[in-house]
Amino acid sequence: MKNRLAVCSWSLQATNAKELVERIQKVGVHYVQLALSPLVKDPEAWKGLADMFKNAGIQVISGMAETIGEDYTSLESIRRTGGIVPDANWEANWVHFQKIVEVAKEFNIKLVTFHAGFVPHEPEDPSYNKLRDRMLQLSELFRDNGMNLGLETGQETAPHLKMFLDSLNCPNVRVNYDPANILLYGNGDPIKVIDTLSGYIVQCHLKDATRTKVPGTWGTEVAVGTGEVDWKQFFTKLNQIGFNGDFSLEREAGDQRIIDLNAGRQLAEKLMAEIQ
Repeated sequence: MKNRLAVCSWSLQATNAKELVERIQKVGVHYVQLALSPLVKDPEAWKGLADMFKNAGIQVISGMAETIGEDYTSLESIRRTGGIVPDANWEANWVHFQKIVEVAKEFNIKLVTFHAGFVPHEPEDPSYNKLRDRMLQLSELFRDNGMNLGLETGQETAPHLKMFLDSLNCPNVRVNYDPANILLYGNGDPIKVIDTLSGYIVQCHLKDATRTKVPGTWGTEVAVGTGEVDWKQFFTKLNQIGFNGDFSLEREAGDQRIIDLNAGRQLAEKLMAEIQ
């Protein structure tokens, strides 16, 4: 496996360009998945970032976009507010994504990932075609600018996500696979999901979690290697399906993120070397 190993910039909680470069270097990687929404909202704080990356030998492998109005307080709140599903935020999100594309161009980014929101399980659901139409609109925007979209996993089961992607039939709409999200949302076996989505996976997040013991509530995100993801099986399965995308370390909780991300990097490097 010769895949690049990156870190998700938002995991580092940097508030400006200089901080971000320094913290990426502390993780011990030379690649980053860059959160683009902060650059749209506060360009002054991130002024000169592209040059700083170049001088530090850091390469951007992909981007990530947040949607407006997301509320992750509970599973119920994110179901109502997540992604491009809510009508109240769609027009603002459409404008936001057009700005995301312009920022992505500055870093020569070819893949942008995001949470589209909960995909209805039945095509007969009126909101199914609404989400499908919005995804087609976004797909065209990114395709016209030479970019792919990667949908984050977890909100729905893998078979339902695959059915939705099949119905889109858009070559530039793929999957950013996050095994921890499958556990956090309680939507299946993180290893078996790889088989279901194998034809769509273009990038993976390296994040870990434990399942909830209380139905209807979040699982718990933990440091890579301390949760319920079987990482040896994870890398083995991806190798078996011929995956040749990149991996990006992600940590969204805890107060020792650089330590946790470093430990995750070391584990990933060890397991990837064993699979060679």
